[in-house]
Amino acid sequence: MTSFHETSAGTTTELRDGATAYTVVADAARAAAAAAGALAAASDATVDGALVAMARRLREAAEPIVAANAADMAAAVADGMSGGLLDRLRLDEARIAAMAGQLTTLAEVAPRSRRRIVREIGDGLVLEERQRPVGVIGANFEARPNVVVDVASQLVKSRNAGVLRTGSAAMASAAALVDHVVGPALTDAGLPAEAIQLIRLRGHESAAALVSQGRLLPLVILRGSGESTRSLARTAALHDVRTLAHADGGAVLYLDREADRAKAADLIDASLDRLGVCNRLNLLLVHRAIWDEVVPGIVATLADRTPAIRASLPPHGHPLGYEWALDPVDEASVTIAPVDGATDAAYLANEQTSGLAAAIVTEDAAAAAEFLDGYTGTGAFWNATTRLLDGFKLLALPETGINIDRVPGPRGPVTFRDLHVRQYVVVPADRG
Repeated sequence: MTSFHETSAGTTTELRDGATAYTVVADAARAAAAAAGALAAASDATVDGALVAMARRLREAAEPIVAANAADMAAAVADGMSGGLLDRLRLDEARIAAMAGQLTTLAEVAPRSRRRIVREIGDGLVLEERQRPVGVIGANFEARPNVVVDVASQLVKSRNAGVLRTGSAAMASAAALVDHVVGPALTDAGLPAEAIQLIRLRGHESAAALVSQGRLLPLVILRGSGESTRSLARTAALHDVRTLAHADGGAVLYLDREADRAKAADLIDASLDRLGVCNRLNLLLVHRAIWDEVVPGIVATLADRTPAIRASLPPHGHPLGYEWALDPVDEASVTIAPVDGATDAAYLANEQTSGLAAAIVTEDAAAAAEFLDGYTGTGAFWNATTRLLDGFKLLALPETGINIDRVPGPRGPVTFRDLHVRQYVVVPADRG
């Protein structure tokens, strides 16, 4: 059997001698688990040194990384990939420099204490709460190469090993980042490079395998497009695998009757700087009292953009929250709909969209409070763009994804601070 380390054409593992995607993923998980102990025991200085080394190696290896990405881009263009998805796939020296800067920033973030005293419980005993690494975490994400480094860095910072799988379109880029940056940087810091594994198989079978191994991979981060990610989450549940899933996006902007018109125009523009991202403007709600005044101008402005953006006006032949960023034909679209006020806007955002993010534009503090109190989604904004719902923009930290679950647990941008399990420990009060 060809192991997951050996590659064909430099990036892709071949399956031989009865091997399956399941066995390739299992082998990778075992290799990561063997390295997890060293990572868990590493000092703060060692961990942060690995992140600094990643930043340095990113800059040094920019040329081969860009070349690998160019190969991915050429293949994606030939396959007819949409413009928004091509934008997510693209790496250039500016984006690599930004990735390196984020790694340096992450290295400078002071770690939180992994141990705290909760209370004295009598008889000379105290209760401690400890944060322990999960061990090995899986991650399945879209064909977006920067996520390789985002996730790897968060895992290393949280002292977890990992098994990564990306979309086939980004395979060459992902392999270059792991081979030239992540693995060598871990070695530079005296940590085992095997702690971060990359699955180099194309096809959906390896994604299913990633969420089917509860004992080896108890937690898997899922990012991606709609139904495929939801399907993986359902498969994971059948195999006792917990997930942090980011399947759906699509942000809402509500123009209140007291919206500053210039501010509204600026926020619409800022919310559409990239069409292939989850937190871009997807549904524009407009107070009925100003509909006739502002909507024609908005439609004309959208049409004049490059690329032109189509305004989907009532009556709509699709659900209001339909996520245009995932549409292979009409990704350059925005749905526009009337509402009766802030409460109505919040209700529609709650019931008709994924609950990722929603914003209100208004100079009326009472209307803003009404909207912010009524909206129950992951991120809420007043006179600000929903594009801020991003780990680095919001928290000054890279993220593994944005969790929109409506249950207790990490919600919003998930960072290294969320990737642990809690342990209660009772010890003598006078220990050491």
